[in-house]
Amino acid sequence: MKRALVTGIGGQDGSYLAELLLDHGYAVAGMVKPGAAVYGNIDAVKDRIELIEADLLDQASLAGALERTRPQEVYNLASPSFVPASWDQPVTTAEFAAVGATSLLEAIRAVDPSIRFYQASSSEIFGEPRDSPQTEDTPLDPVTPYGLFACSGILYNHESPRRPLQFLPRKVAHGAAAISLGRQDELVLGDLDARRDWGYAGDYVRAMWLMLQQDDPGDYIVASGEGHSVREFVQCAFAHVGLDWQEFVRVDPALQRGSAELHRLVGDSARARERLGWAPELDFEQLAHLLVDADVERLKAPATSMDRR
Repeated sequence: MKRALVTGIGGQDGSYLAELLLDHGYAVAGMVKPGAAVYGNIDAVKDRIELIEADLLDQASLAGALERTRPQEVYNLASPSFVPASWDQPVTTAEFAAVGATSLLEAIRAVDPSIRFYQASSSEIFGEPRDSPQTEDTPLDPVTPYGLFACSGILYNHESPRRPLQFLPRKVAHGAAAISLGRQDELVLGDLDARRDWGYAGDYVRAMWLMLQQDDPGDYIVASGEGHSVREFVQCAFAHVGLDWQEFVRVDPALQRGSAELHRLVGDSARARERLGWAPELDFEQLAHLLVDADVERLKAPATSMDRR
């Protein structure tokens, strides 16, 4: 039986990845910060995984977690994923991105250099690129100096019903669902012309796993390859519940990023498709419908069991 250690297991990607690994017959351990609450995303599998307390910024703590779990694969997903939060906490974000990953790689090298390592990266590393779509060769392409089997997944925006409500697709889906059920009167948004390359988180964690099954390590862009505006997402979500979005959506300039808004981030996942045999199973419209349907079900559920995140 293969063993895997997943940091950030309580988040959207960590929970989907845990389910995928369990389906493939893995023994799964999840690393959590000492004293931290574990969120409801893993409720369905919490009896099938082992939770290990360790500090991502403490190499000795990480080494202890590796010694205890003895994984063949490590997936490092523990980092802030909500962009505005990274602006509010730049030092913490930098610690997770640099010190945390370095500490984990050093612990792997000390405990078992044969461990295969996946590092979660983000399309945000490209900033506002001159070329679109971006490939793995687009500056800034991350590299690893460790000589281990280490892969970096450069993931573009990927969503699911497990996202908190402050993420735009979930906010839109919840708004459309609530308005359709008479629970909400309007939805307030920012820049409707902002564009993103959106995909489904369940598809993207499958790409993570595939990276560590290859003969050689590599860095891969994971993206749909399609750019869509916020307006398109809103229209699709509201149409799914039979509503004209223009009757319910109000734009608040205070919610706009201004010059910090990105419009050209579209990923070219040709390498992942060719080398990993990966392709997304849900398209843009199916993703929007999935999110709306999930929030309709949440809102119809009894108040005691509703997910209020």
